[in-house]
Amino acid sequence: MAFPHSAASATWLRLKELLLTTALGWIPRKPGIVFRGFAYRQLFNQLGRSVMIDYGVELRQPNQIKIGEGVYLTHHVCLDASGKNNSIVLEADCHLDSGVRLSTMSNNSQIVLHQNVGLDRGVDIRSLENGLVEIGKGTYIGPYVCMAGPGHIKIGKQCMIASHTGIYANNHNFDDLTCPIVLQGVTTEGIVIEDDCWLGTGVKVMDGVTIGRGSVIGAGAVVTKDIPPYSVAVGVPAKVISRRDKDLQTQLKASRSEFVMN
Repeated sequence: MAFPHSAASATWLRLKELLLTTALGWIPRKPGIVFRGFAYRQLFNQLGRSVMIDYGVELRQPNQIKIGEGVYLTHHVCLDASGKNNSIVLEADCHLDSGVRLSTMSNNSQIVLHQNVGLDRGVDIRSLENGLVEIGKGTYIGPYVCMAGPGHIKIGKQCMIASHTGIYANNHNFDDLTCPIVLQGVTTEGIVIEDDCWLGTGVKVMDGVTIGRGSVIGAGAVVTKDIPPYSVAVGVPAKVISRRDKDLQTQLKASRSEFVMN
């Protein structure tokens, strides 16, 4: 959902943003958090109660940013909602650690973090033109994870994405040998990671992939094809080596047999 504003007010909004962030953005510790929590309400589209904004937080077009109750923005976080019809939404109790960067680039781009999402230090999320990055309730994103569109990226609830994982919802065209690859454009299909998935450190997820609910992807795997629900997959390219639901069925059968025998 975008938060439009008239072109006539854009200059004033930017000036107010610069004045307040320059005057108050550097103040450390509790005094700074208190001052910013009061004064920054003039900047955001929405700012909930008990929000903590640490020193050095960088804001761009905060009038297109909604922040729910209990959100904590640690020092040197950057929220950049620049562009036309862009939006960033942080629902209640999200925690963004130092150096996290959320950027909506070009136009009609959105980033949505649902309740209690945690982004560890150095996470970089970019929603490119007409893109959507959505992260479900209770999901944790580890240090230095990078994800970018312009294809949609949807991560479900209560997932764990370990450090240095890359999630890229686009592919470069390269068929034309007479034209530089950078000029050949991209294809976008989108990426879906369903609820309750665990991706180990350094996993790479390619465009067009769906990782099914409850799946585990081993460290360093490159996921190029869909992964069925409750799978364990490893390798380059990632291949399913076992099924969590099959193991569960075996355990249930063994438990039933033991119960009958006793």
